Amino acid sequence: MNVFTQSCDEEVIKSRPTPTQCLAEAGPWILAATILGSSMAFIDGTVVNVALPALQQSLNASVLDAQWVVESYALLLAALLLVGGSLGDRYGRRAIFAAGVTVFAVSSIACGLSATVAQLIVARAFQGVGGALLVPGSLSIIGASFDEKKRGLAIGTWSAFTSITAAIGPVIGGWLIEHATWRAAFFLNVPIAVVVLLIVFWRVPESRGDTIDRIDLAGAVLATAGLGSLIYGLIESSGEGWGSVPVVASLSAGVILLTAFVLVETRSKHPMLPLALFKSLNFSGANLLTLLLYAPLTGGLFFFPLNLIQVQKYSATQSGAALLPFILLMFLLSRWSGGLVTRYGARLPLTVGPLIAAVGFCLFTIPSVGVNYWSGFLPAVLVLGLGMAISVAPLTTTVMSAVEPEQSGIASGVNNAVSRTAGVLAIAVFGVVMLWVFSGALERRLSDVPISSELRQTLMSQRVRLAGIEPPGDVQPEARLLVEDAIARSFVRGFRAVMFAAAGSAALSGVFAYMMIEGRGGRRRGEWETR
Repeated sequence: MNVFTQSCDEEVIKSRPTPTQCLAEAGPWILAATILGSSMAFIDGTVVNVALPALQQSLNASVLDAQWVVESYALLLAALLLVGGSLGDRYGRRAIFAAGVTVFAVSSIACGLSATVAQLIVARAFQGVGGALLVPGSLSIIGASFDEKKRGLAIGTWSAFTSITAAIGPVIGGWLIEHATWRAAFFLNVPIAVVVLLIVFWRVPESRGDTIDRIDLAGAVLATAGLGSLIYGLIESSGEGWGSVPVVASLSAGVILLTAFVLVETRSKHPMLPLALFKSLNFSGANLLTLLLYAPLTGGLFFFPLNLIQVQKYSATQSGAALLPFILLMFLLSRWSGGLVTRYGARLPLTVGPLIAAVGFCLFTIPSVGVNYWSGFLPAVLVLGLGMAISVAPLTTTVMSAVEPEQSGIASGVNNAVSRTAGVLAIAVFGVVMLWVFSGALERRLSDVPISSELRQTLMSQRVRLAGIEPPGDVQPEARLLVEDAIARSFVRGFRAVMFAAAGSAALSGVFAYMMIEGRGGRRRGEWETR
């Protein structure tokens, strides 16, 4: 669940060399266009999670379908993000940004008009393509349009406003879902896109990269196909079984394609993913930490709105506001956490922060059914927010200081792509854990409920809907209450398993940070063998 900007987003802006100066009066318009454009992608990444219960019911979707609604967007965004930045440098940043906004808006309309889950999944995939064009485009436009004296203020303004939209987006989306329809959450993007395009063609100057490299299309295709095959196998294993031919074939194809991707990147003159960067132990450690920390954040919190809405019976608006304290902590502590590297070095905060986040994930396992948010979930949200606030700024600093200045742009882009890829993989893996634990718990609990074996089999056949299972209408009221309680408590059992897995991943990221990141006063980390 993308509840804040990715770890190196701001550094992509800072890394831009030799900017094309813009007219002073155009500056506010450029910021308005880039902030609104970025906000569409950030808001969409959070609102959809809040909308999942509603569209599950509206489109009769299983949790596997819900996973694909999120994954189809995230997969294309993660796999094409670096390509999107290269396209802007080659064909014009304004042109590619505008193309991304247009694709995003048109696909948002398609999402809102979708009559089936399959149509929604395809439309979401095109949204991911649009996001991959507009997100890096918005960052590079700022870097190319402001000189060094004004760029810092522009970065701060962009960061502050995108943080605000990330915070209020789920609340607005939840209100629309609750009082109108989940489709309104997608249609909301259209007027924003129109405003952005008007500003872009009226006020934003065009710019291109100083050096034009070939675009690594082979790498992009292999990365997308490899990740897609792997994700398909993981998600479908819950319904088809690990031994089924489609699952085995998909997982095998994913491994083969990703291996081919690594080989192609090794031999390419202009690779999408320069593997030479990983010779730096600091860079490798920071990206491994990113993978292990952002995976539980995205994968674990994917199930949080389902818990709040379907199990705890919160409204969509309340669910959308549930993570506001998390985002507020991130916003308020970001400047303070950035200073931790200067005082203590990177290793300490990057060890302590993930460990605190792991404690936060553990606290999510305490609430059962029918708990109050303030005493049940708020402590977990606050501790998790504190852990992430301590981690993110030092992580960004470590990534950027691990490479030469002229490599900072691609380094930040790689770290951004790693964080998004981590989320894509985690939703699939944690979905397997959730469904496995939920199914076992539900079968045990239903065996204690006085209902017919036929009804029990009917309910178990719906297990892929998780807490969205609906008992038949002819079930007696007393039996219905018992069945609904069994479903809710089985979901909580699965949710706890997911959060324990998330805690383990976060804790492991802290361990690797201690092992691989240099401490205070350490000389600049060179290659692995210099450790």
